[in-house]
Amino acid sequence: MINKLWVSLILIGSLFLILTGQADVLNTQILSSGKVTLELVMQIFPLVSLWLGIMNIAKESGLLSKVSKIIYPLLHKIFPDIPKGHESFGYISSNILSNMFGLGNAATPLGLKAMKSLQSLNKNKEEASRSMITFLIINTCGFCIIPTTIISLRMLYSSKDASFIAIPCLIISFISFLFGLIIDRIWSKKDGGSK
Repeated sequence: MINKLWVSLILIGSLFLILTGQADVLNTQILSSGKVTLELVMQIFPLVSLWLGIMNIAKESGLLSKVSKIIYPLLHKIFPDIPKGHESFGYISSNILSNMFGLGNAATPLGLKAMKSLQSLNKNKEEASRSMITFLIINTCGFCIIPTTIISLRMLYSSKDASFIAIPCLIISFISFLFGLIIDRIWSKKDGGSK
């Protein structure tokens, strides 16, 4: 579905430029996009690599499992359907920590593992369980302490203070996170917690 949407947008934009006599703009964009993309990747790659390395060290050293144990009481309240000591808590806490440091790329595989683990607990394989829905909301709202990708983009475009965005992102992502959890709780009570 998304692929069809993107192809449609590209075709509509290209046809519009051709029909309005702006084919030179289209050519310029096509030729310059490779250079811009490469510059963007080269700017973001070191910062993301650094944080992915730190997260990997934290995982291998056992720090993530210790943090998981620390935040377990909170996670257990958010996910009461998951049995104590289940592997899902490790994946969920690692995913949340990765998102907190703005590492969407690192959080994705952990999120997929968490969903797979939650699916193993799901009684009705055709529908998402209550825990899966809650995890999806938390992952989508993504409470972020350090928005590394946004800071990297701001650095790429020569922002005077690239990290200025950190405090507003922290506040907005926290509000989004809380709002998502509140709506999830209201909806699950409305549903009767049946899923």
